Amino acid sequence: MTTYKLLLLPGDGIGTEIMAEVKTVIDWFGKRGVASFESEQDLAGGAAYDAHGKAISEATMKLAQESDAVIFGAVGGPKWDSVPYDVRPEAALLRLRKDLELFANLRPAICYPALADASSLKRELVEGLDILIVRELTGGVYFGSPKEIVTLENGEKRAVDTQLYTTSEIERIARVAFDLAKTRSSRVASAEKRNVMKSGVLWNQVVTKVGKEEYADVALEHVLADNCAMQLVRRPKQYDVIVCDNLFGDILSDVAAMLTGSLGMLPSAALGAPDATTGRRKSMYEPVHGSAPDIAGKGISNPIAMIASFAMALRYSFGLVAEADLLDRAISSVLSQGLRTGDIYTEGTTKVGTKEMGAAILKQLDVLSA
Repeated sequence: MTTYKLLLLPGDGIGTEIMAEVKTVIDWFGKRGVASFESEQDLAGGAAYDAHGKAISEATMKLAQESDAVIFGAVGGPKWDSVPYDVRPEAALLRLRKDLELFANLRPAICYPALADASSLKRELVEGLDILIVRELTGGVYFGSPKEIVTLENGEKRAVDTQLYTTSEIERIARVAFDLAKTRSSRVASAEKRNVMKSGVLWNQVVTKVGKEEYADVALEHVLADNCAMQLVRRPKQYDVIVCDNLFGDILSDVAAMLTGSLGMLPSAALGAPDATTGRRKSMYEPVHGSAPDIAGKGISNPIAMIASFAMALRYSFGLVAEADLLDRAISSVLSQGLRTGDIYTEGTTKVGTKEMGAAILKQLDVLSA
């Protein structure tokens, strides 16, 4: 039996509550004998700052480097608003992404049939929605240098953030998008701002070249990022796989997320390049939502995005596709039974808490695997 090493980083706020539910799911699969999961839990974000004075310690980073996958909760909260910029809770995420070279962020936006009415859009626009946004994660304006605020001679302040991309960075994220598209409907939309940004011009040129020379069987269209945001609200099902840079990916994936009805429903994956020897990728999986400190400790948070993130780990890190499908079906089945946490509750459904939702998913795993 294959053994996989997991590093669990609950983080702050509701991260600890939803991670507890993921641990029960990990244990369920371990007991079924599909694989052996060895997990270790550590601190990240504000919790790590309180303990170590930094968002993530060197010891924790060593564990991350040695793991087969990092399962991440959420970080941040008002408690740490005044800490120095370089040790803010979110710095943990940035360092994990950078040091593990997690350049490809996969952000699915799936609208479960039972939740179509929870979307702010009409049912016919979102029912059956299944979009995958592939976001470049380690380059662009979030990491470009210089990044600074300086005082000019006249006393004014000037802030600078630098957007930087190289050919190789664009090529590798484009290949991820094209490869994933071949497992879906063989359609890719590339979003950038080539009309006003030189980085957009290069992005367009490189993605076009990769598509033409290596993926002639995949349909490629180009769309300006601002128009893409509008189209996601106007007619979202026209897209399947969308590939974009770090900044636009951050924005567009949040737009797509809300089409489904709740940020609490959506998982994400961050992947590195395959190891030349083992073929395995460094990886991290986390829900799209934040730490929600206003509801932390109340037992009412939605664990589905966290559990679905582990389903992505089963699929992309461990190659356990059937098991990932089983977990996805269990989530869908629970929703079809009308169980809802507060963020997705509507009249006529049954409101449950974090633990109740986790237990219901485990029960459906038993039913579906019987």
